[in-house]
Amino acid sequence: MRVGIVSKGKYTLQEKLTKLIYPQPSVLIPPRKDALVLTSWLAPIVWEGTFNINILNKQFQLQNVTIGLTVFALRNYTVYLEQFLRSADIFFMVGHRVNYYVFTDQPHTVPHMPLRNGRKVITFQIQSFERPQDNSMQRMEVISIYSKQRFYEEVAYLVCSDVDVTFQHAVGVEILSPLFATLHLSFYMSIREAFRYERRPKSQAYIPKDEGDFYYTGSLFGGSVAEIHRLTAACHQMIVTDRSNNIEALWYDESYLNKYLLYHKPTKILSLEYMFNKRMAFERGLRDHLNLFSLVRHVKILEVPKKFNADA
Repeated sequence: MRVGIVSKGKYTLQEKLTKLIYPQPSVLIPPRKDALVLTSWLAPIVWEGTFNINILNKQFQLQNVTIGLTVFALRNYTVYLEQFLRSADIFFMVGHRVNYYVFTDQPHTVPHMPLRNGRKVITFQIQSFERPQDNSMQRMEVISIYSKQRFYEEVAYLVCSDVDVTFQHAVGVEILSPLFATLHLSFYMSIREAFRYERRPKSQAYIPKDEGDFYYTGSLFGGSVAEIHRLTAACHQMIVTDRSNNIEALWYDESYLNKYLLYHKPTKILSLEYMFNKRMAFERGLRDHLNLFSLVRHVKILEVPKKFNADA
């Protein structure tokens, strides 16, 4: 930090001038040589080592943005909520204002805890269903409604996360973009025919075997409020149409998310570091002789083991 004294008439103004020191970008020095960092439609794939967080923080501070983080804690999943919020307050969007939007059927379980300045928890009570897949799929309808009715007035970006995860390392504005999605660890570097897309043509989530870029997890996605409203509203409409035809996509809201993102390309993609599962990574190593642990410099968000039978 450099402090300059600027004289103006009889007044002396003290201004803090921040000087950022960093190497000039060079095509001869790629940010990562061991991982794909750019898609064919020129969307960056974010890995540790591919960005300078100081530059990005300065840019977003100039925009004076507030970020919304949505999470659904229904039925037994309320047990994850305190750990989620505590870890997010330490590692999520440090230095920026954050609204934590908690959707739950049990508002009394939302913990009261001290938060960083500029942060608050906002709780919404919603219904829950017996079937976990119904609770999962209603996210699309709920987020679309609140994006249109409220979020657009309060935040510039929405980050939509599962609750049974913990933030392990800094997750900052490097993830923000008009529309971002996250690679699913189980299908990283797999051929598209192996993706677990919905393959039944009668479903709105149908994707043919000769189409597809990546398989995205439903555990973390986001973007501008306007883009997330379009995404969630479209996914909800596909769900409604399928239900009217007595069909349910193979992987529920994740299937509809992948269908939408196939034809509405994300402007940024988050790497495995942003939704990591140690058990899945170990199984991929045994099955495919693929060492995913070597690619991940920092586990940003970690899926935590289930504390109960998720189908109960």
